[in-house]
Amino acid sequence: MTTTLDLLDRLISFDTVSKNSNLELASFVESHLKTHGFTVHRITDPAGNKTGLYAEKGPQGKGVLLSAHTDVVPTEGQSWTKDPFRLTRESNRLYGRGTTDMKGYVASVLSLAQRADASSLREPVKIVLSYDEEVGCIGIQQMLGRLAPMLGQPRACFVGEPTEMQVAIGHKGKAALRAVCHGENGHSALAPNFVNALHLATDFVSELRRLQKAFATNGHSDPAYSIPYTTLHVGMLSGGQALNIVPDRAELTFEYRHLASDLGRDILAQIQAAAARVGASYRSRCAEARVEIEQYNAYPGLDISTTDSVIPYAQKLAKSNGTTKVAFGTEAGYFSELGIPTVVCGPGSMEGQGHKPDEYLEMEQLTACDAMMDRILQDLSR
Repeated sequence: MTTTLDLLDRLISFDTVSKNSNLELASFVESHLKTHGFTVHRITDPAGNKTGLYAEKGPQGKGVLLSAHTDVVPTEGQSWTKDPFRLTRESNRLYGRGTTDMKGYVASVLSLAQRADASSLREPVKIVLSYDEEVGCIGIQQMLGRLAPMLGQPRACFVGEPTEMQVAIGHKGKAALRAVCHGENGHSALAPNFVNALHLATDFVSELRRLQKAFATNGHSDPAYSIPYTTLHVGMLSGGQALNIVPDRAELTFEYRHLASDLGRDILAQIQAAAARVGASYRSRCAEARVEIEQYNAYPGLDISTTDSVIPYAQKLAKSNGTTKVAFGTEAGYFSELGIPTVVCGPGSMEGQGHKPDEYLEMEQLTACDAMMDRILQDLSR
């Protein structure tokens, strides 16, 4: 635990808010892993400002994959009573940005790396650390092309997002979209003579609300989620230049988070049909009236069968009897799509601490994670 706490102290000290580079943290982690006998590969982003890491130690074979992200959410606008980038221990709590989401898990993984004896391993330990997870799992998307051939087929992957050390076997997929609504300019004194782009935008929002109601009342349902159906959410709406000008352009950004039983392509088709209806309703007055849809990011959900053998394996290692599904997204779906049996299991509470001021991790959660790492190491050893 002393080693894990020392590592967490160093990890918290790196300001890896997603807008910043993570190269200093990556260099520290790379040096630590190489010192303890791991082969480490950098997978740098296209701009060269950030990097992911893939590390491996032990003989050739399936092994177990431990996965985490290195970026954290911003602290601006939050009322912190402690330095967010300095680990503070008070009683049984460890305070700092990322203690829960998810540098506590990373510290535990690096502590395992220090204990792993290559001569005793009968299967490899594999580690993936990504960047830009907090802004839509962008980093892992950029890494996959180089990462997938190196990974092989581990017999299990643990994505260490905070689940209070429960074994999570599912979360919804997500897509982020932009709708650009086109109308026509005119003087506001003659507003009824023109097609206001904001009117198209608000009509489209109404269409999305009707679609949301259909998912809630008649769509697929999974009671394992606190909100058991597919959801749509409009986050931002903007348009117009001045009060006395009818706006010819408005833009809204929105998302859907979907159950595995609701295919993303089908949801997108329904959204595009709704956009077409709105545009058509104004076309007789303005030939240019339309709503253009762009899906600019998406990540897959996770949906592990309750009969999958990875579940009892993960439960044994985590000392957890049940399973759960989480409301938030993770990188787990990417590993699952590669055919790797994947669960989400890590220390801390996302609901209680994730993205909040004075974020903290309970010591007992970190202790439980270290114990899971010991059991993983024992399982991989002769």
